[in-house]
Amino acid sequence: MSIYEERREELERYETQMGLERGRLALSLDLLTDALTLVGQHGVYCQSARQAGKPAMDLQIILKCVNDAKELTIGVMEEIKRKRRES
Repeated sequence: MSIYEERREELERYETQMGLERGRLALSLDLLTDALTLVGQHGVYCQSARQAGKPAMDLQIILKCVNDAKELTIGVMEEIKRKRRES
């Protein structure tokens, strides 16, 4: 099932509140946050053999990638908002 169908209600709410582009990006942030939460929970059980108290290296890489994606998405949302204000 397409994300547009699966999360239709959430997507419509965000698009109504923020506009099409920012609404879709907001839902993307929610999905990325959900992924971070799941990987974080998994990291509690999959500890690194080399770095005590830290998640396994593959989970650290996933966490970094998802956090980086969130940062970029937030930057795009802020830029869209700034450009709309200038118009």
